[in-house]
Amino acid sequence: MGLKLTPQRMAILEYLEGNTEHPSAETVYRAVKQRFPTMSFATVYNTLERLRERGGLLELTIDPSRKRYDPNTDPHHHLICLKCKRIVDVKADFKLNVPEEQRKDFKVTGTHVEFYGVCPECG
Repeated sequence: MGLKLTPQRMAILEYLEGNTEHPSAETVYRAVKQRFPTMSFATVYNTLERLRERGGLLELTIDPSRKRYDPNTDPHHHLICLKCKRIVDVKADFKLNVPEEQRKDFKVTGTHVEFYGVCPECG
């Protein structure tokens, strides 16, 4: 990972381990601050950014109001509730191909599909 493992960073990593809620930096900060009241938001944000830069975390930009993070770096897709912004992992393989005339000599290395709807809690 390449990061000095301070107790605060360890708490952030523990919070992210197996977390499927796709938390924002603010959510991570609120959760970890309970154990480390003096922790700053900057520490959380910078740690998340370093993890993202090193490939240990995906940054999701599917919520226009804030970045969300996904500790699951395996290829997968997302289902997003349009009301509450809940994000659910979709582990399926969709065979999508960009027609050659539209690909403009790009070498396609991956896909990410976003499905939108309303979750059961919203209605």
